Amino acid sequence: MHLPLGFQFAGTHCGIKKNPQKEDFSLVVAPHGATAAGVYTQNLVFAAPVAYDRHRTPAADIRVVAVNSGNANACTGDRGMQDAREMGRLAAAAVGAAENQSLVMSTGVIGVFLPMEKVAAGASQCAKQLGSDETAFMSAARGILTTDQGTKIASRSLVLGGREVRLAGMCKGAGMIGPRMATMLGIVLTDAALAPRDAQAVLASAARQSFNCISVEGHMSTNDTVLLLASGAAQAKPLAGEDLAAFEAALTELCIELATQIPDDGEGASHLIEIEIRGTKTTDDARQIAQTVANSALVKTAIAGGDPNWGRIVSATGYAGVRFDPAGVGLVLNGHVLYESGAPVAFDAKTVSTSIKANRLTKIVLTFREGPASIRFWTSDLNVEYVRFNADYTT
Repeated sequence: MHLPLGFQFAGTHCGIKKNPQKEDFSLVVAPHGATAAGVYTQNLVFAAPVAYDRHRTPAADIRVVAVNSGNANACTGDRGMQDAREMGRLAAAAVGAAENQSLVMSTGVIGVFLPMEKVAAGASQCAKQLGSDETAFMSAARGILTTDQGTKIASRSLVLGGREVRLAGMCKGAGMIGPRMATMLGIVLTDAALAPRDAQAVLASAARQSFNCISVEGHMSTNDTVLLLASGAAQAKPLAGEDLAAFEAALTELCIELATQIPDDGEGASHLIEIEIRGTKTTDDARQIAQTVANSALVKTAIAGGDPNWGRIVSATGYAGVRFDPAGVGLVLNGHVLYESGAPVAFDAKTVSTSIKANRLTKIVLTFREGPASIRFWTSDLNVEYVRFNADYTT
Protein backbone atom coordinates (compact mmCIF):
# COMPACT_ATOMS: atom_id res chain seq x y z
CA MET A 1 0.00 0.00 0.00
CA HIS A 2 0.96 3.62 -0.52
CA LEU A 3 0.65 4.82 3.08
CA PRO A 4 0.93 8.59 3.45
CA LEU A 5 3.54 10.11 5.72
CA GLY A 6 2.58 11.87 8.92
CA PHE A 7 0.09 9.38 10.35
CA GLN A 8 -0.02 6.59 12.93
CA PHE A 9 -2.67 3.91 13.39
CA ALA A 10 -3.92 1.36 15.89
CA GLY A 11 -6.89 -0.91 16.45
CA THR A 12 -7.81 -2.91 19.53
CA HIS A 13 -10.59 -4.88 21.20
CA CYS A 14 -11.93 -3.00 24.21
CA GLY A 15 -15.13 -5.00 24.81
CA ILE A 16 -17.81 -3.13 22.86
CA LYS A 17 -18.13 -6.17 20.60
CA LYS A 18 -18.68 -9.54 22.23
CA ASN A 19 -16.10 -11.37 20.12
CA PRO A 20 -12.67 -10.80 21.71
CA GLN A 21 -10.99 -11.64 18.41
CA LYS A 22 -12.49 -8.56 16.70
CA GLU A 23 -11.14 -5.04 17.05
CA ASP A 24 -13.80 -2.52 18.03
CA PHE A 25 -11.83 0.68 18.65
CA SER A 26 -9.37 2.49 16.39
CA LEU A 27 -7.21 5.59 16.46
CA VAL A 28 -5.81 7.48 13.49
CA VAL A 29 -3.27 10.00 14.71
CA ALA A 30 -1.50 12.90 13.00
CA PRO A 31 1.27 13.70 15.52
CA HIS A 32 2.14 17.00 13.86
CA GLY A 33 -1.42 17.92 12.95
CA ALA A 34 -3.48 17.70 9.77
CA THR A 35 -5.99 19.68 7.82
CA ALA A 36 -9.37 17.96 8.12
CA ALA A 37 -12.60 18.06 6.11
CA GLY A 38 -15.79 16.04 6.43
CA VAL A 39 -18.99 15.08 4.65
CA TYR A 40 -21.91 13.66 6.59
CA THR A 41 -25.33 12.04 6.46
CA GLN A 42 -28.22 14.26 5.45
CA ASN A 43 -30.66 12.36 7.64
CA LEU A 44 -32.45 14.72 10.04
CA VAL A 45 -31.98 12.01 12.68
CA PHE A 46 -28.21 12.05 13.00
CA ALA A 47 -25.88 10.62 15.62
CA ALA A 48 -23.93 12.54 18.24
CA PRO A 49 -20.55 11.92 16.54
CA VAL A 50 -21.90 13.53 13.36
CA ALA A 51 -22.87 16.65 15.28
CA TYR A 52 -19.48 16.66 17.01
CA ASP A 53 -17.50 16.46 13.75
CA ARG A 54 -19.71 18.80 11.72
CA HIS A 55 -18.99 21.54 14.21
CA ARG A 56 -15.23 21.02 13.84
CA THR A 57 -14.69 20.62 10.12
CA PRO A 58 -13.11 21.96 8.06
CA ALA A 59 -10.17 22.46 10.40
CA ALA A 60 -6.47 23.27 10.16
CA ASP A 61 -5.03 21.27 13.05
CA ILE A 62 -6.65 17.92 13.88
CA ARG A 63 -4.42 15.42 15.71
CA VAL A 64 -6.60 12.36 16.31
CA VAL A 65 -9.66 10.54 15.00
CA ALA A 66 -11.22 7.99 17.36
CA VAL A 67 -13.61 5.37 15.98
CA ASN A 68 -15.64 2.73 17.79
CA SER A 69 -17.68 -0.06 16.22
CA GLY A 70 -20.52 -2.09 17.69
CA ASN A 71 -22.38 0.96 19.05
CA ALA A 72 -23.64 3.87 16.93
CA ASN A 73 -24.19 6.37 19.75
CA ALA A 74 -27.26 7.45 17.76
CA CYS A 75 -30.68 8.48 19.11
CA THR A 76 -29.09 8.77 22.55
CA GLY A 77 -30.09 12.36 23.41
CA ASP A 78 -28.03 14.71 25.56
CA ARG A 79 -26.09 11.84 27.10
CA GLY A 80 -25.01 10.71 23.64
CA MET A 81 -23.58 14.16 22.91
CA GLN A 82 -21.79 14.19 26.25
CA ASP A 83 -20.35 10.76 25.50
CA ALA A 84 -19.14 11.88 22.07
CA ARG A 85 -17.35 14.83 23.63
CA GLU A 86 -15.85 12.57 26.29
CA MET A 87 -14.70 10.11 23.63
CA GLY A 88 -12.93 12.96 21.86
CA ARG A 89 -11.35 14.15 25.09
CA LEU A 90 -10.17 10.65 26.02
CA ALA A 91 -8.62 10.08 22.60
CA ALA A 92 -6.90 13.46 22.61
CA ALA A 93 -5.52 12.95 26.11
CA ALA A 94 -4.22 9.50 25.18
CA VAL A 95 -2.04 10.93 22.39
CA GLY A 96 -1.10 14.25 24.01
CA ALA A 97 -3.43 16.46 21.98
CA ALA A 98 -5.97 19.07 22.95
CA GLU A 99 -9.62 18.06 23.05
CA ASN A 100 -10.47 20.47 20.22
CA GLN A 101 -7.97 18.62 18.01
CA SER A 102 -10.07 15.46 17.99
CA LEU A 103 -12.78 13.98 15.80
CA VAL A 104 -14.90 10.93 16.59
CA MET A 105 -16.94 8.36 14.66
CA SER A 106 -19.21 5.56 15.86
CA THR A 107 -21.03 2.74 14.11
CA GLY A 108 -23.19 -0.15 15.25
CA VAL A 109 -26.54 -0.62 16.94
CA ILE A 110 -28.73 2.48 17.30
CA GLY A 111 -30.21 3.59 20.63
CA VAL A 112 -27.64 2.15 23.03
CA PHE A 113 -25.44 4.31 25.24
CA LEU A 114 -21.70 4.06 24.76
CA PRO A 115 -19.92 2.06 27.50
CA MET A 116 -17.52 4.86 28.34
CA GLU A 117 -15.23 2.79 30.55
CA LYS A 118 -14.58 0.55 27.54
CA VAL A 119 -14.07 3.57 25.30
CA ALA A 120 -11.50 4.89 27.76
CA ALA A 121 -9.72 1.54 27.76
CA GLY A 122 -9.75 1.46 23.96
CA ALA A 123 -8.19 4.90 23.68
CA SER A 124 -5.48 3.99 26.18
CA GLN A 125 -4.71 0.65 24.57
CA CYS A 126 -4.55 2.08 21.05
CA ALA A 127 -2.25 4.90 22.12
CA LYS A 128 0.27 2.31 23.30
CA GLN A 129 0.08 0.35 20.02
CA LEU A 130 0.39 3.15 17.46
CA GLY A 131 2.43 2.39 14.37
CA SER A 132 2.90 3.82 10.90
CA ASP A 133 3.22 0.58 8.94
CA GLU A 134 0.68 -1.47 6.99
CA THR A 135 0.07 -3.84 9.92
CA ALA A 136 -1.04 -0.92 12.11
CA PHE A 137 -3.16 0.52 9.28
CA MET A 138 -4.94 -2.80 8.76
CA SER A 139 -5.63 -3.18 12.48
CA ALA A 140 -7.28 0.26 12.50
CA ALA A 141 -9.24 -0.67 9.36
CA ARG A 142 -10.60 -3.78 11.10
CA GLY A 143 -11.59 -1.79 14.16
CA ILE A 144 -14.21 0.22 12.25
CA LEU A 145 -16.09 -2.81 10.83
CA THR A 146 -19.52 -4.10 11.83
CA THR A 147 -21.35 -6.48 9.47
CA ASP A 148 -18.63 -6.21 6.81
CA GLN A 149 -17.16 -9.43 5.45
CA GLY A 150 -13.68 -7.88 5.49
CA THR A 151 -11.71 -4.66 5.37
CA LYS A 152 -12.35 -2.08 2.66
CA ILE A 153 -9.16 -0.23 1.75
CA ALA A 154 -7.56 1.56 -1.19
CA SER A 155 -4.45 3.61 -1.91
CA ARG A 156 -2.92 5.81 -4.61
CA SER A 157 0.40 7.52 -5.37
CA LEU A 158 1.05 10.40 -7.76
CA VAL A 159 3.69 13.04 -8.39
CA LEU A 160 2.72 16.65 -7.81
CA GLY A 161 5.21 19.48 -8.08
CA GLY A 162 8.06 17.02 -8.40
CA ARG A 163 7.19 15.23 -5.14
CA GLU A 164 5.45 11.92 -4.52
CA VAL A 165 2.09 12.33 -2.83
CA ARG A 166 0.28 9.36 -1.31
CA LEU A 167 -3.36 8.72 -0.49
CA ALA A 168 -4.82 5.84 1.50
CA GLY A 169 -8.32 5.18 2.73
CA MET A 170 -10.38 2.80 4.79
CA CYS A 171 -14.14 2.53 5.02
CA LYS A 172 -16.90 0.28 6.34
CA GLY A 173 -20.45 -0.45 5.34
CA ALA A 174 -22.56 -3.32 4.04
CA GLY A 175 -26.20 -2.63 4.98
CA MET A 176 -28.51 0.34 5.63
CA ILE A 177 -26.90 1.90 2.58
CA GLY A 178 -28.66 4.80 0.90
CA PRO A 179 -27.30 7.85 -0.93
CA ARG A 180 -26.48 11.08 0.95
CA MET A 181 -24.82 9.07 2.47
CA ALA A 182 -24.91 5.39 3.42
CA THR A 183 -24.40 3.60 6.75
CA MET A 184 -20.76 3.94 6.29
CA LEU A 185 -17.70 5.45 7.81
CA GLY A 186 -14.64 6.42 5.84
CA ILE A 187 -11.25 7.98 6.52
CA VAL A 188 -9.06 9.14 3.65
CA LEU A 189 -5.52 10.23 4.43
CA THR A 190 -2.94 12.07 2.37
CA ASP A 191 0.51 13.55 2.95
CA ALA A 192 -0.26 16.37 0.52
CA ALA A 193 -0.73 19.84 1.96
CA LEU A 194 -4.24 21.24 1.61
CA ALA A 195 -5.86 24.44 2.78
CA PRO A 196 -8.99 23.66 4.85
CA ARG A 197 -11.34 25.25 2.32
CA ASP A 198 -9.79 23.32 -0.56
CA ALA A 199 -9.87 20.07 1.42
CA GLN A 200 -13.59 20.52 2.02
CA ALA A 201 -14.26 21.32 -1.64
CA VAL A 202 -12.37 18.36 -3.11
CA LEU A 203 -13.85 15.92 -0.59
CA ALA A 204 -17.40 17.12 -1.28
CA SER A 205 -16.81 16.75 -5.03
CA ALA A 206 -15.33 13.26 -4.64
CA ALA A 207 -18.18 12.17 -2.36
CA ARG A 208 -20.80 13.28 -4.91
CA GLN A 209 -19.30 10.86 -7.42
CA SER A 210 -18.66 7.98 -5.02
CA PHE A 211 -20.20 7.66 -1.56
CA ASN A 212 -23.31 9.54 -2.71
CA CYS A 213 -23.68 7.13 -5.64
CA ILE A 214 -24.17 3.88 -3.75
CA SER A 215 -27.21 2.11 -2.36
CA VAL A 216 -28.09 -1.31 -1.02
CA GLU A 217 -31.68 -0.84 0.09
CA GLY A 218 -31.96 2.95 0.05
CA HIS A 219 -32.12 3.32 3.85
CA MET A 220 -30.28 6.49 4.86
CA SER A 221 -28.31 6.14 8.08
CA THR A 222 -27.77 8.28 11.15
CA ASN A 223 -23.96 8.06 11.36
CA ASP A 224 -22.50 8.42 7.86
CA THR A 225 -19.20 10.24 7.92
CA VAL A 226 -16.25 10.51 5.58
CA LEU A 227 -13.22 12.45 6.76
CA LEU A 228 -10.24 13.67 4.74
CA LEU A 229 -7.03 14.36 6.66
CA ALA A 230 -4.02 15.99 5.00
CA SER A 231 -0.77 15.94 6.98
CA GLY A 232 1.32 18.00 4.55
CA ALA A 233 4.29 15.75 5.33
CA ALA A 234 5.18 15.37 1.64
CA GLN A 235 5.17 19.07 0.86
CA ALA A 236 4.93 22.29 2.82
CA LYS A 237 2.95 24.47 0.42
CA PRO A 238 -0.78 23.79 -0.03
CA LEU A 239 -1.78 22.44 -3.44
CA ALA A 240 -3.27 24.87 -5.93
CA GLY A 241 -4.15 25.13 -9.60
CA GLU A 242 -3.38 22.12 -11.78
CA ASP A 243 -1.81 20.21 -8.89
CA LEU A 244 -4.99 20.59 -6.83
CA ALA A 245 -7.07 19.43 -9.80
CA ALA A 246 -4.84 16.38 -10.27
CA PHE A 247 -5.13 15.59 -6.57
CA GLU A 248 -8.91 15.88 -6.73
CA ALA A 249 -9.00 13.42 -9.64
CA ALA A 250 -6.90 10.90 -7.70
CA LEU A 251 -9.03 11.40 -4.58
CA THR A 252 -12.20 10.80 -6.60
CA GLU A 253 -10.80 7.58 -8.07
CA LEU A 254 -9.82 6.35 -4.62
CA CYS A 255 -13.24 7.22 -3.16
CA ILE A 256 -15.00 5.37 -5.99
CA GLU A 257 -12.83 2.31 -5.33
CA LEU A 258 -13.72 2.46 -1.63
CA ALA A 259 -17.40 3.21 -2.18
CA THR A 260 -18.06 0.39 -4.64
CA GLN A 261 -16.72 -2.14 -2.13
CA ILE A 262 -19.71 -1.32 0.09
CA PRO A 263 -22.61 -2.53 -2.12
CA ASP A 264 -20.37 -5.34 -3.33
CA ASP A 265 -20.40 -6.52 0.30
CA GLY A 266 -24.18 -5.85 0.70
CA GLU A 267 -24.94 -8.34 3.50
CA GLY A 268 -25.48 -11.46 1.45
CA ALA A 269 -25.36 -9.79 -1.97
CA SER A 270 -24.38 -12.02 -4.88
CA HIS A 271 -24.04 -9.21 -7.44
CA LEU A 272 -22.61 -5.71 -7.58
CA ILE A 273 -24.75 -3.70 -10.01
CA GLU A 274 -23.30 -0.70 -11.84
CA ILE A 275 -25.92 1.60 -13.35
CA GLU A 276 -24.67 4.12 -15.88
CA ILE A 277 -27.00 6.88 -17.04
CA ARG A 278 -26.13 8.82 -20.20
CA GLY A 279 -27.83 11.69 -21.98
CA THR A 280 -29.91 13.45 -19.34
CA LYS A 281 -30.31 17.21 -19.06
CA THR A 282 -28.54 17.44 -15.71
CA THR A 283 -26.44 15.31 -13.40
CA ASP A 284 -29.20 15.56 -10.80
CA ASP A 285 -31.63 14.04 -13.32
CA ALA A 286 -29.18 11.23 -14.02
CA ARG A 287 -28.68 10.59 -10.32
CA GLN A 288 -32.42 10.49 -9.64
CA ILE A 289 -33.05 7.96 -12.41
CA ALA A 290 -30.10 5.81 -11.37
CA GLN A 291 -31.15 5.83 -7.73
CA THR A 292 -34.72 4.89 -8.64
CA VAL A 293 -33.55 1.91 -10.69
CA ALA A 294 -31.07 0.93 -7.98
CA ASN A 295 -33.72 0.91 -5.26
CA SER A 296 -36.26 -1.15 -7.20
CA ALA A 297 -36.77 -4.45 -5.41
CA LEU A 298 -37.95 -5.95 -8.70
CA VAL A 299 -34.75 -4.95 -10.49
CA LYS A 300 -32.63 -6.24 -7.62
CA THR A 301 -34.36 -9.60 -7.45
CA ALA A 302 -34.19 -10.02 -11.23
CA ILE A 303 -30.42 -9.59 -11.14
CA ALA A 304 -30.17 -11.95 -8.16
CA GLY A 305 -31.90 -14.61 -10.25
CA GLY A 306 -30.07 -13.86 -13.49
CA ASP A 307 -33.30 -12.75 -15.17
CA PRO A 308 -32.81 -10.17 -17.98
CA ASN A 309 -36.22 -8.67 -17.30
CA TRP A 310 -35.64 -5.36 -19.07
CA GLY A 311 -39.21 -4.20 -18.46
CA ARG A 312 -38.49 -3.75 -14.76
CA ILE A 313 -35.48 -1.55 -15.51
CA VAL A 314 -37.11 0.60 -18.19
CA SER A 315 -40.33 1.08 -16.24
CA ALA A 316 -38.39 2.20 -13.16
CA THR A 317 -36.96 5.12 -15.13
CA GLY A 318 -40.49 6.33 -15.81
CA TYR A 319 -41.44 6.90 -12.18
CA ALA A 320 -38.18 8.57 -11.16
CA GLY A 321 -39.79 12.00 -11.38
CA VAL A 322 -37.58 13.16 -14.27
CA ARG A 323 -39.13 14.33 -17.54
CA PHE A 324 -37.74 12.70 -20.69
CA ASP A 325 -38.91 11.40 -24.07
CA PRO A 326 -39.68 7.67 -23.66
CA ALA A 327 -39.02 7.17 -27.37
CA GLY A 328 -35.38 8.05 -26.80
CA VAL A 329 -34.61 5.47 -24.11
CA GLY A 330 -32.12 2.67 -24.68
CA LEU A 331 -30.88 -0.17 -22.45
CA VAL A 332 -27.71 -2.25 -22.65
CA LEU A 333 -27.14 -5.01 -20.08
CA ASN A 334 -23.66 -6.55 -19.83
CA GLY A 335 -22.95 -5.37 -23.36
CA HIS A 336 -26.16 -6.80 -24.82
CA VAL A 337 -28.64 -4.37 -26.39
CA LEU A 338 -32.11 -5.13 -24.98
CA TYR A 339 -34.01 -1.93 -25.74
CA GLU A 340 -33.36 0.87 -28.22
CA SER A 341 -35.17 4.07 -29.20
CA GLY A 342 -38.10 3.21 -26.96
CA ALA A 343 -38.64 -0.30 -28.34
CA PRO A 344 -37.47 -3.83 -27.50
CA VAL A 345 -34.66 -5.46 -29.46
CA ALA A 346 -34.47 -9.19 -30.13
CA PHE A 347 -31.84 -10.89 -27.95
CA ASP A 348 -30.95 -14.36 -26.70
CA ALA A 349 -32.32 -14.46 -23.13
CA LYS A 350 -30.21 -17.47 -22.16
CA THR A 351 -26.98 -15.76 -23.21
CA VAL A 352 -27.80 -12.61 -21.26
CA SER A 353 -28.92 -14.63 -18.25
CA THR A 354 -25.65 -16.55 -18.28
CA SER A 355 -23.71 -13.28 -18.42
CA ILE A 356 -25.45 -12.20 -15.21
CA LYS A 357 -25.08 -15.50 -13.36
CA ALA A 358 -21.44 -16.00 -14.33
CA ASN A 359 -20.20 -12.59 -13.16
CA ARG A 360 -20.20 -10.78 -9.84
CA LEU A 361 -20.61 -7.43 -11.63
CA THR A 362 -23.71 -6.63 -13.67
CA LYS A 363 -23.54 -3.48 -15.83
CA ILE A 364 -26.71 -1.62 -16.79
CA VAL A 365 -26.38 1.28 -19.25
CA LEU A 366 -29.46 3.46 -19.80
CA THR A 367 -29.30 6.08 -22.54
CA PHE A 368 -31.48 9.14 -23.07
CA ARG A 369 -31.44 11.98 -25.59
CA GLU A 370 -32.20 14.95 -23.36
CA GLY A 371 -28.72 16.41 -22.86
CA PRO A 372 -25.02 15.88 -22.03
CA ALA A 373 -25.16 14.73 -18.41
CA SER A 374 -24.19 11.31 -17.09
CA ILE A 375 -23.49 9.45 -13.87
CA ARG A 376 -22.45 6.06 -12.53
CA PHE A 377 -24.27 4.55 -9.57
CA TRP A 378 -23.70 1.28 -7.72
CA THR A 379 -26.03 -1.03 -5.83
CA SER A 380 -26.38 -4.70 -4.88
CA ASP A 381 -28.93 -7.37 -5.68
CA LEU A 382 -31.57 -8.53 -3.20
CA ASN A 383 -31.77 -12.16 -2.16
CA VAL A 384 -32.80 -14.47 0.64
CA GLU A 385 -29.52 -14.08 2.51
CA TYR A 386 -29.99 -10.32 2.84
CA VAL A 387 -33.53 -10.75 4.18
CA ARG A 388 -32.45 -13.45 6.63
CA PHE A 389 -29.53 -11.40 7.97
CA ASN A 390 -31.52 -8.23 8.53
CA ALA A 391 -34.53 -10.05 9.97
CA ASP A 392 -32.33 -11.31 12.81
CA TYR A 393 -29.97 -8.32 13.19
CA THR A 394 -30.73 -7.45 16.83
CA THR A 395 -32.33 -10.70 17.98
